[in-house]
Amino acid sequence: MKVCLVRHGETAWSLTGQHTGLTDLALTPHGEDEARALAPRLRPMGFAQVLVSPRRRTRQTCELAGFGAASEIEPDLAEWDYGDYEGRRSVDIHNDVPGWTIWRDGCPGGESPVDVSTRADRLIARLCTMQGTLALFSHGQFGAALAARWIGLALLEGQHFPLHTASVSLLGYDAHHPDQRTIELWNESRSASI
Repeated sequence: MKVCLVRHGETAWSLTGQHTGLTDLALTPHGEDEARALAPRLRPMGFAQVLVSPRRRTRQTCELAGFGAASEIEPDLAEWDYGDYEGRRSVDIHNDVPGWTIWRDGCPGGESPVDVSTRADRLIARLCTMQGTLALFSHGQFGAALAARWIGLALLEGQHFPLHTASVSLLGYDAHHPDQRTIELWNESRSASI
């Protein structure tokens, strides 16, 4: 089994750096182009199953990449619930709460790191019962959290796994140690800069 993790395309708030959890934004026109550009990269992978976050931006990315008809909504793929910090930028939150980090502190009125870690672990347990190559259309911070938990790291380490919009990452297993999960590819995108 292999997991292809796809982050949704650009939204108005991903451009401004605003935390977007429950707010159901659509893709920008550029985000739509990013999503369409995923099709030739993803089509040859022959997915056994396609799971998508319930949020509009991920469903739209999945559809424009050519997998909407084959997709199934997976609530555990939703982005972090930012609670009182929904729509705010980290820099603005730091003005009120110096030193704040979502990875350690979570969000008042939203999810804690324990909540997100539990959700990621529940999803991983379900994925590990499946066969073939799976596609997951999800979000930036939840995708990073999923990767950290996939390889057995504490959720806090998710801060080291940023994801660009419309990026592709591969989670799998070590060929010589089939019980050891690995990150085979991380954050491949047209917008990645060197």
